[in-house]
Amino acid sequence: MDSEERRLHPWSWLFALQQQIQQLLVPLVALLVFGRRSNEDGLPYQHWIIAVVFAAVLGSALARYWSYRYRIGTDTLSIRSGIFERTRREIPFARIHNVVVHQNLLHRLFGVAELRLESAAGDKPEAQMRVLKLEQALELEHLIRHRGKAAPGEEAQEPAADVLLTLPLPELVRQGLISNRALVVLAAAIGAAYQLFPRRAMEEAITQQGRQVFGYASQVQLGVGTLVAGAVVLLVTALLLMWVMSIGLAIMQYHGFRLTEADRRLTVERGLLTRLRSSVARRRIQAWTLREGALHRLFKRRQLRVDIASGGGAAENEGRALKELAPLAPPDTCDGLLQQLLPQLQWPPSHWHAVSTRGWWRLCLPALLPVTALAAVLTHQTGAPGLLPLLWLPWSAFKAHRQVSRMGYSVDAQRVAVRGGWWNRWWRIAELDKLQALRLDRSPLDRAFGTATLTLDTAGAFGAPPLQLRFLDEQRARELMEQLGREMARRKLRW
Repeated sequence: MDSEERRLHPWSWLFALQQQIQQLLVPLVALLVFGRRSNEDGLPYQHWIIAVVFAAVLGSALARYWSYRYRIGTDTLSIRSGIFERTRREIPFARIHNVVVHQNLLHRLFGVAELRLESAAGDKPEAQMRVLKLEQALELEHLIRHRGKAAPGEEAQEPAADVLLTLPLPELVRQGLISNRALVVLAAAIGAAYQLFPRRAMEEAITQQGRQVFGYASQVQLGVGTLVAGAVVLLVTALLLMWVMSIGLAIMQYHGFRLTEADRRLTVERGLLTRLRSSVARRRIQAWTLREGALHRLFKRRQLRVDIASGGGAAENEGRALKELAPLAPPDTCDGLLQQLLPQLQWPPSHWHAVSTRGWWRLCLPALLPVTALAAVLTHQTGAPGLLPLLWLPWSAFKAHRQVSRMGYSVDAQRVAVRGGWWNRWWRIAELDKLQALRLDRSPLDRAFGTATLTLDTAGAFGAPPLQLRFLDEQRARELMEQLGREMARRKLRW
């Protein structure tokens, strides 16, 4: 189709340099701040190390730009890279399952984009093109999605897309309140501070600030009621600030969210400063997950996520691949999306099969040992107050009983569905045509209670919790495994 080899954008080396510097920023700053000086009269040796690292990174970025070439064929993308070790990759359009167009603020200022092509195998994307002109990236995305059925110079005419879901500002506010991402950011900042600054300096700073606060309170001679009221005000203020930050983070991540469908392909666009455009064919979706926590139920909302057949593994897919079809939506909307995208699915199922409740207390065993050990240590040091951690055990037992009571599964001619959780509830759905392996496990406790766990494996279902049917009666587990095995044997695997 196009015999001419193409280069990346002339400024692509700058973006490669920026990404590598981001990865090395923390250790370089730590070296610069806390390293020792080898020569008091001259430049510190840290400056020379940083200069050498920067030169090496710059050389690597420039070498990548000069050695990277790609050619668009009739049904294949050919990529050539490397200087000393040269590599050539031939990627058929039909083998590319997911296409991601990524634009951060710097990309948008330069009018460029990063294109990421993913297949259903390997621990890395098949190609990660940093960076192309935005028009070239969209053109190449169009060619891949339509398997090269348009000429490279031809304007990419997209078919009319059906808008399935958008997130207006009130939904973004709810998403921020429910996710409370500011708490995660704060914890990450504290962890980074402990890594960047010496532990003794951090502890001394915290101790000194605490002494100043208590010293000020003792000088003013505040009463107990005033201290309690002040502590409550500080706590409420901190919570409000965290909620405001969480709402801001949600707006940054999901601004302009649109879920559309065209030619049986789903596309999600989102982001305020960094824009992401991810698309995947419906047939590549391996499993569907509905989630709702306590705050979701308070706001009458739910989340719909998907697992796709994609390279990069679970951690890689969490970054940019299409995972969230509905970050937040009313339960009826999520159920409607499932019904629309899986027309043969009856959702919710008319009947859920319960699991065995024998040995329900097994779910609280992981908390028993650490809580008991903690209580023993605290009791040895403080006496009777050290027994307070044991109060967690009744709650853990109550939660375990409720979780097992709510577990269930449903199997019909087209799909298998599993549900679980109590405080945080979830539902997992997989089509029978996507199953590729079954596994029956029996632990010593399972053998004692006559139960078993049946695990269902699909191509690329990395979601959590795993697609498992737990606490099944042994006979029922074996019958179900035989039934699903027959269905798998007579069906063609679709992925």
